[in-house]
Amino acid sequence: MQTALILLAAGSSTRMRGADKLLQDVGGMACVKAMALRGLAAGMQVIVTLPARDHPRAVALAETPVLRLPVPEADQGMAQSLRAGIAALPDGTEAAMILPADMPGLEADDLRAVIDEARTHPEALIVQAATEDGTPGHPVLFRAPLFAEISALTGDTGAREVIARHSEHRRLVKRPGSAARLDLDTPEDWAAWRAGQAARRD
Repeated sequence: MQTALILLAAGSSTRMRGADKLLQDVGGMACVKAMALRGLAAGMQVIVTLPARDHPRAVALAETPVLRLPVPEADQGMAQSLRAGIAALPDGTEAAMILPADMPGLEADDLRAVIDEARTHPEALIVQAATEDGTPGHPVLFRAPLFAEISALTGDTGAREVIARHSEHRRLVKRPGSAARLDLDTPEDWAAWRAGQAARRD
């Protein structure tokens, strides 16, 4: 199954009070690069939506074999990035995985688990990661028959309405802990995540 990852990294990071959440250090590199490498490690082609071609996030990805996709209208809502990502998919793409780039708790194994579930259940149009207690989260894989619906989205609610319309054809994949719901939007979020990482190492 030819699968591509659309890594959403075109947002403005306004809640970081002057810092950029996607340039925060994750494993010795910028978060956006770490997440792109996890997508590659899971066996996917990776498309990264970005605010501009010369943005520092694009610079952080300079040596990474991904498609860097500027979305200058990203401030109009997440749908702009989703539509751009779908339009940039390579010919023959059978499924697109969508993932916000500010979720460093998700590892390549989590992404592979979603792909494996989709391969095992070809009838599922949507395969979505969930927390250990079953709460739906990220990433979300959409099969090609839904690409046109994603391309028609507007606003800033992501692909929720597409998921809602096809809920009977969705499968959830439970992953350990709460990483599937943990996005890091503020300096406090990042400090708490780093403290948790340090505690696990100890």
